[in-house]
Amino acid sequence: MAEVSRLQPQFPTLERQREADHFGMLIFLATEVLIFGGLFAALFVLRAEHSTEYTKASKEMHYWLGGINTAVLLTSSALVALMVEAVKAGSARLAKYLLFGALALGLTFLAIKFMEYGLEYRDGVVPQLSAAKLRGGPHALFMDLYFAATGLHALHVLGGLTLLASLIWPFGTARRDTSAVFAGNAALYWHLVDVIWVFLYPTLYLAR
Repeated sequence: MAEVSRLQPQFPTLERQREADHFGMLIFLATEVLIFGGLFAALFVLRAEHSTEYTKASKEMHYWLGGINTAVLLTSSALVALMVEAVKAGSARLAKYLLFGALALGLTFLAIKFMEYGLEYRDGVVPQLSAAKLRGGPHALFMDLYFAATGLHALHVLGGLTLLASLIWPFGTARRDTSAVFAGNAALYWHLVDVIWVFLYPTLYLAR
C-alpha cells in the first residue's frame, strides 16, 4: 500500500505539501482547543467561587463509568497510533483491523456515555428536566457545564469516528492508495478527542 504521491501545483515538492497538510491540521486542532478552553475556564471559575457546591455536584457523577470510558478512549487512541504505523509500513490488512478496533471502541464510548446520560436523568440531575432537584444556583450551573462539555465532546467523538471511517474504503480497494499523511491527520484529531476527555474526566468526575 503505497502513499499517495500526487503533487498539487501550488507546492514545489511533496515534502512541502505534506508539511502544509500537517500544519493546517495543527491550526484546526488549535481552534478546537480554544473552544474547550472556554468551558474549562468556566468550570475553574465555578469551582473557585463555589468549591463546596462544586464538590457536592461532582460526587453525583458516575465516576466509574467515566473511568471505563477513559480506558476505552486511551485504548482506541493506541490502536489509531498503531494503525498509522501500519499504513507507513505498507501493511493494509493490519491497518484495517486496527482501524476497525478503534472504531468499535469509539462507538463503545458513545454507548456508555448515553447510558450515563440516562442514569443522570433517572437521578434527577438534568437541568430543566429535573426542576424539583435543580432550582438554579451553582449545582445547576455545574450540570449545565457538564452537559455542554461532555455533549460537545461526544459530537467530536462522532466527528472523529466519521473521519476514521473515511479510511475504510481506501483500505478495502486496490484501486486507490491510502495516504499516510491523511491517516496521520485523522489520528491527530482522534488523539485530541482523547486528550480533551483525559482533562474532562478529573475536572468533572474527580473533584471530591
